Amino acid sequence: MAKAASTDSKQSLTVEDWAQAALDAMAAGGLEAVAVEPLARRLGVTKGSFYWHFQNREALVRAALERWERRETEEVMARVGDEPDPYDRIVKVFKEANAGYRSGRLYLAIAAAEDHPMVQEFVRRVSERRLNYLVECYEALGFDPARARHWARFAYATFMGNLQIRRDTPDLMPTGPQFNEYLKLMIKTLIPREAAEMGAEERPPAASVPRNGRA
Repeated sequence: MAKAASTDSKQSLTVEDWAQAALDAMAAGGLEAVAVEPLARRLGVTKGSFYWHFQNREALVRAALERWERRETEEVMARVGDEPDPYDRIVKVFKEANAGYRSGRLYLAIAAAEDHPMVQEFVRRVSERRLNYLVECYEALGFDPARARHWARFAYATFMGNLQIRRDTPDLMPTGPQFNEYLKLMIKTLIPREAAEMGAEERPPAASVPRNGRA
């Protein structure tokens, strides 16, 4: 009976459960906090449950990073949705990017381990996909590729700066109504007025959401 119960507990936890637990550990203590025994205790299982799904810790870290990459790229873009207007699309991206304190803290915790080759691969890919998606949004707004890339860098640098403030000096980040005013200022600054005021007939035809999966 005990053996059957143990097997059931191994099978009831999924790879995604372990991956999420690993991400929670990373957000709290960085990559070093991903350790099998503490995670097993937190999940209420033995180490046997871990080895039911993974060969080693490295495999768990990869599964966690894959989950993180999906969440920060495809899932974010899915929440933005098929917004046909490029201006409104960028607004939604900005609001989504600045909505989650925990996701920002996790990003910084993962990025801090960039000397780990596998982590570096994921961080670079997530950053490139985010930046490329912004470039496409600014191009749809009416900018040529070179200018669109400049504005995308500006927007992404602002986003990363916000993450640093939230982590290092959280008291300096506004909350509530003040944060809404701050977000309005960012939107006003990061979406150039001359592009935002272009009529629909003046905008290029590529105003639909990019379909190449980049973010």
